[in-house]
Amino acid sequence: MLVERRRSPFPLGFLGKTALVWALVSAFLITASWSAITGLHFSDPDDILRLIQVRDLLGGQSWFDVTQTRVDAAGGGVAMHWSRLVDLPLAIVIFALTPIVGSAMAETVAIVLVPLITLGFVMLLAARIAWRLWGDEEAVFTSLVIVISIPVVFQLSPMRIDHHGWQLVCALAAVNGLLARSAVRGGWIIGASFAAWLSISIEGLPLAAITFAVLALRWLRDPKAGDWLVSAIQALALVSAALFALTRGFGDLATYCDAISPIHLAMFGWGALCLTLLAQPARVPLGVRLAGFALAGGGALAMLMLSAPGCASGGGFAQVDPLVSKIWLSNVLEGRPMWEQVLAIALQYIAAPLIAIFACLQLMVRSHEGLREFWRDYALILGGALAVSIFVARTGAVACVLASPLVAWQLRRWMKAIRSMEGPIPRMAAMVGVACALLPAIPALVLTSAMPVRASVGGAADVPIRVADCRVQDAAATLNALPEGEIYALLDIAPELLLVSDHSVVATGHHRGHKAMKMLIETALATPEEAREALQQRGSRYVAMCPALYESQTYASIRAEGFVPQLAKGNVPDWLEPVGIPGDNGLKLWRVKPE
Repeated sequence: MLVERRRSPFPLGFLGKTALVWALVSAFLITASWSAITGLHFSDPDDILRLIQVRDLLGGQSWFDVTQTRVDAAGGGVAMHWSRLVDLPLAIVIFALTPIVGSAMAETVAIVLVPLITLGFVMLLAARIAWRLWGDEEAVFTSLVIVISIPVVFQLSPMRIDHHGWQLVCALAAVNGLLARSAVRGGWIIGASFAAWLSISIEGLPLAAITFAVLALRWLRDPKAGDWLVSAIQALALVSAALFALTRGFGDLATYCDAISPIHLAMFGWGALCLTLLAQPARVPLGVRLAGFALAGGGALAMLMLSAPGCASGGGFAQVDPLVSKIWLSNVLEGRPMWEQVLAIALQYIAAPLIAIFACLQLMVRSHEGLREFWRDYALILGGALAVSIFVARTGAVACVLASPLVAWQLRRWMKAIRSMEGPIPRMAAMVGVACALLPAIPALVLTSAMPVRASVGGAADVPIRVADCRVQDAAATLNALPEGEIYALLDIAPELLLVSDHSVVATGHHRGHKAMKMLIETALATPEEAREALQQRGSRYVAMCPALYESQTYASIRAEGFVPQLAKGNVPDWLEPVGIPGDNGLKLWRVKPE
């Protein structure tokens, strides 16, 4: 049953236990990531470009300008869709520590500390749900469940400084709002949480719609529950407008499919106006409520269809060039459906939410009427998060983190049942079953390791691709000794070239720069002579690539005689001059000879 907590919402005892678990986990993660931290080896190009964006901000770039000036410099740079909200904590740490320890050490501290602070918020908010619903033991179990959730911990480990961790914080803050005693306060927490999330990433829009639909169902079930939905939509509209003004300003009021734009603010404002007026009578008949919902939702959708029909049909990537979408976007595995993922990875994403939904169903049966409705709402939101993740795998971490309190409750029940078993063999078998449920990757890996080796298109076994085959960091001295110029580099290594040098690049793997990405892909597949003409026309001075990485092999599978596949094989055209790089770091560099 719901435990009454009329004292502080974050009592010292609860904070102390959560802080202890966080400190131990943080120490472990730092130790496990030490070689990557000291070598500045990021696991994702997005994290690298985030650090570059913060560097630009601290270097004097306008707060309202998030243009990557060294990406497609010939085309005027790439205006990113990323939010300054994520840059802010990194910039504060670096700015505060640079006078004391220097900029390099300040950046290292920031890329370690900020993700761990985000982890702390996630553990605190998830554990608070369990503490509020059950008590201290379940709160501790929730913290431990987060620790063993690989999709969650991966987004919150040192050097994971992109926006994904903050999305988890916003999702948990919204669910905490559902637990508020006051409908107005709870609604405002929910709305403000989603406003922050959508300012950070518009990927939160599907779960926001699901949550608001659940609040609408509350109002349909109970005519007195309208304050939940009305307060939430008012907060969403007002906080979104405030965050837009604070982070984007009014210099660019164009409509974008991948970020909150004026059309979205108008939609939120329309919904807030309609629902506020709908709630003015003391008791609104069911038919009127349904008509009001239809007017609010239909009007908002009509605005989007009339103003940006491409966004309504194509989502955040509607503006991406078809060639870029086919060759690059379709190969970004984290953005693909769950059924296209490796079995071990897919199970990690779906196991915890399924266990949590199972726990929700049990709690609905066991609980009294008021709490039963809460569990019904939680199950709908959790089921919605799981459904979204099935179509876009990278959103699965949200479903996993929302599942953690319920998985902790179920785990505690399982442990009690195991302790009551007679005999060591049944206990051991049950423990193995629980371990497999919580860590489903283990049996999946055992199963796949027993399968025959998968053959590639050419009939030979696939060659494993290792990140260690390309260490751009080791070439920093050579790169910085060269005159500044544009590097034609494949998408996966371009951000790291920006990180370690002052050169510019043609493109990175970020869809706002799809025009330059199209040029890069076309050049990769062109003949060497066509590539020479394209690069000299742009004024590119260098060509860089790591032949062992996946991207060059992708181009080879499309057109083996293309410029990049041939270069990867060692067939260097005479208009490229090799630049020697000491050591065996996997990076190849050439200078484009002048005409």
